[in-house]
Amino acid sequence: MKVALAGNPNCGKTTLFNALTGSTAHVGNWPGVTVDKREGQYRKKGARIDIVDLPGIYSLSPYTPEEVVSRNFIIDDKPDVIVNVVDSTNLERNLYLTTQILELDRPVVIALNMTDVLQKRGQKADAGKLSEVFGVPVVEISALQGKGLDEMMRAAAKAADSPRKGASVVDKVPAIAAICESAREKYQSAGISDIAFRSVKAIENDSLEKAKHPRIVEAVRRECNDEVDYEAIVADARYKFIADRCKDVVSGKKEGVKLSKSDKIDRVLTHRIWGIPLFLLIMFAVFHLTFSEDFLYLGAMGAIPEVAEPTLVNDIFGNGAINAPGTILFNLMDIATSKLGEVIAGAMPEGVWYSSLVNDGIVGGVFSVLSFIPQILVLFLFLSILEDSGYMARVAFIMDRAFRKFGLSGKSFLPLLMCFGCAVPGIMATKTLEDDKERRMTILLAPFFSCGAKLPIWAAFGAILFRGEHSDLIVYSMYILGIAVAIVSAIILKKLVFKGEASPFIMELPEYHRPQFRNTMVHLWQKLKHYLFRAATIIAGATVVIWFLTNISFTFKFVEDQGDSILGQIAQVFSWLFVPLGFGMGEDGWKYVVAAFSGLIAKEMVVSTLGSFAGMQDDALEVDTDQLLSTALGAMVSGMAGGAPAAFAFMAFNLLSVPCMAAVGAAYGELRSGKRIWGAVGYWMLVAYVVSALVYWIGTYWWISLILVAIVAAAIGIKIYVDKTKQKRLAGGSERGK
Repeated sequence: MKVALAGNPNCGKTTLFNALTGSTAHVGNWPGVTVDKREGQYRKKGARIDIVDLPGIYSLSPYTPEEVVSRNFIIDDKPDVIVNVVDSTNLERNLYLTTQILELDRPVVIALNMTDVLQKRGQKADAGKLSEVFGVPVVEISALQGKGLDEMMRAAAKAADSPRKGASVVDKVPAIAAICESAREKYQSAGISDIAFRSVKAIENDSLEKAKHPRIVEAVRRECNDEVDYEAIVADARYKFIADRCKDVVSGKKEGVKLSKSDKIDRVLTHRIWGIPLFLLIMFAVFHLTFSEDFLYLGAMGAIPEVAEPTLVNDIFGNGAINAPGTILFNLMDIATSKLGEVIAGAMPEGVWYSSLVNDGIVGGVFSVLSFIPQILVLFLFLSILEDSGYMARVAFIMDRAFRKFGLSGKSFLPLLMCFGCAVPGIMATKTLEDDKERRMTILLAPFFSCGAKLPIWAAFGAILFRGEHSDLIVYSMYILGIAVAIVSAIILKKLVFKGEASPFIMELPEYHRPQFRNTMVHLWQKLKHYLFRAATIIAGATVVIWFLTNISFTFKFVEDQGDSILGQIAQVFSWLFVPLGFGMGEDGWKYVVAAFSGLIAKEMVVSTLGSFAGMQDDALEVDTDQLLSTALGAMVSGMAGGAPAAFAFMAFNLLSVPCMAAVGAAYGELRSGKRIWGAVGYWMLVAYVVSALVYWIGTYWWISLILVAIVAAAIGIKIYVDKTKQKRLAGGSERGK
């Protein structure tokens, strides 16, 4: 038996799905769209029922991908029963979808959720009366507390054994009654199912119905008045039915104007002035708990002395400071993968090519990804808690006004923010964006936000360029540069590619509640599986390719000097392309080109690749960044032909160019189009090239910046003049019209 869960966003449907399916749940994508497909099995007392969690929707109209997915699944895949999850604290809004679902020829059970919240308010929902109104079983449940779930599934199993014909609550409305009757006859004579639903959709001139049964819809529309908005009439009739027949379903004391606990919290967290600063403070705490190496700032205060010869405990928990929980877990995983890597390396024979492939290629690449899993899990844990509590819905609300100026809505903020930790989960989080244009634009901007894997590049170059002083300014400047480029890119993309305003942003703010441990852990496990299968597999394949290109010559011989490898020789031929960026010049220019492209696997490899060219072993790269100037790498970077501007251009290129292969794989998974992913790769490379060139040329010839400022000022002046002229022309035309 297959059960489909359908309901509005934030009605508790996902919590119900997790409670029913537990560890059997798995997540994918619906064919052709980047909308979550969640499936699992309900197993109890010998029963084995397939559960499908449909996307949260407000109606079955073809306005969003989610609505189309839910509608097509119900009609085409024909589930045995539909469980309509309804938020009992907001019946009027939730039952609008119910009136549409009941028009389908499917058994339906209404699950009245959040009845525990009603009880706290001193209210009660009359399930019997609601069942009488709609003619289907109604069961009171609390998905969060796990109450009523078995009763609901028994009702679903019983309903599945009894075929049901759809019934409409709007077909008797005088304005459309005759047309409805005529439409039903046309569908019935054609032997088509779901007559009640299709008749109403034909009157509304629904695009999906028109594409499926064009002749019938055209025949129905000939009986309609083109000047009448039938869609508005139908919507008004649904709400009137709900208001008249369901007004007494919820009984008990009314809250009136009294503020709920959630309203009181929102007065602070969504405040017009303090909302954003409080959010930034909360997110700083999340990132601090995940990535900080001075958790309690005891190192900054000098409260803990630094050990000259650190022990294993110092390596894990901190030396001269206390690491944050996420950093401690990262260190544990890093030590474990390093030891395992040593064991694997010790078991491989020396002096053979496949030992290098296994040790330096596959093991090194995959383990570099595995090392970050603890921090990614810690970050996801905190974000899941914030999301499950209802706070993240508020974040999208308070950020919407600022983001709308760049063609995005508030929902884009969270995925971009997550990219500061890692681009992979940030890009994966774009699946929550309903609008395809906004999703694609957010993915294009994601790599510009400096992830943690790029930090070793900024730290090493900062220490070398400023002799260990003010290196924090180098790091800070890279983060600011990425944000600035993202803003400018958003403006350009909005004007040239993704024209038009951002999609309407309508969000139901759920009540604040305590996250359920089981749901949070299930969510975390699903994210972990998604990350491992998508990121680790791509890394493993990419490392083999890059290893081959950097260790094998065109004569298919293993080389000691990477300059003689396929990639090394290609880089030496094409390094002239990077001369305008500064770092492609000189005898060592090709080495920086190879290092930049090695970052396609993992950005951590950029510094290690340069180190190998400088004749350093991997452990030599682990010295304190303040001492890097005295190393071979320090001498090579400080002696760049293009000087400090070229070094900054090199960092800018690595910041803005194609992210690691794991992020590219995640982007492909969300874009689901070869054409789009190649377009994204091309855009990232173009932006990286142009910005890096500007950084180098402005740094080398400062007067160029004056010319650019003059050009920008002139462009702004011309735009203002053109706008004023247009306004005067329009004003003059309106005056003449009078």
